[in-house]
Amino acid sequence: MSNSSLPPLSSVRAFEAAARHLSFTRAGEELGMTQAAVSYQIRLLEERIGEPLFVRRPRQVSLTEAGARLAPHIWDAFDRMRLAFDDLARDSGGTLDINAVPTFAIHWLGPRIGRFQLDNPDLAIRIRPVNEVIDFSSDAADVAIRAGKGGWPGLKCHKLLDAAYTPMLSPAVAETIGGVKEPADLMELPILDPDDEWWLHWLGKAGLRSDWLKEKRSSRMGAQVMVGAAAIAGAGVALLTPAFYERELATRALIQPFETLGYSGDAYWLVYPEARRNAPKIRRFRDWILNQFETE
Repeated sequence: MSNSSLPPLSSVRAFEAAARHLSFTRAGEELGMTQAAVSYQIRLLEERIGEPLFVRRPRQVSLTEAGARLAPHIWDAFDRMRLAFDDLARDSGGTLDINAVPTFAIHWLGPRIGRFQLDNPDLAIRIRPVNEVIDFSSDAADVAIRAGKGGWPGLKCHKLLDAAYTPMLSPAVAETIGGVKEPADLMELPILDPDDEWWLHWLGKAGLRSDWLKEKRSSRMGAQVMVGAAAIAGAGVALLTPAFYERELATRALIQPFETLGYSGDAYWLVYPEARRNAPKIRRFRDWILNQFETE
């Protein structure tokens, strides 16, 4: 079939819905058509193709071999059309919606996003710090910063930063024991989130046993941004990612006693739907943030 003899879109829409639901009735309800109208449109398509697309039984239909071959291509085509219209709608709005894990949003992106804004004055920037993994098909976000191992289906992933960590604390807390000079000194101090498995990894790397953590009063703050705030306030020692606390380390709101870094295998990633990789505002933000990590 040449491009000039493509079947009517109404027939293709009826086939797409019926193949997805395996029901002419449910397809009709979705499209605002009667079951008979859906059946008629599919008949037109079958006549155009020259072979049946459905096996029709009482109260049940199933795809023929030809229908099963055709359906994935039609679904993909409709998905691409939906994404194309979504791109136009989102890009015409002039807003870049960024969904990011809180620590990254507050400690890394927040202090730097002004640079991007100055270079892109036509874009309004919206940053939403949330831990939940979003579904791009139902969320307004254009891009997201996720923590994990990458490789999420349907998403383009760019590694930004390894999730390395090391103990940090306020100078005042360190001075309560005359300073923290070696890892064993940590045993004398309050530990924030001692049940966090990151502590086990780091202590093992530093050559310390971990059973003493059981004696520490448990706290469960969860998000690194919360643990970091508690450490700055003098509540104890926290495991933090140094790249997120450069300013606090420079001003000595926090100190990092040891060079030893733990690493869980996770990283922070810029992600967005594969199908939207060429959207202008996504491309601009992607190029900017990747350049930041290359030059810092």
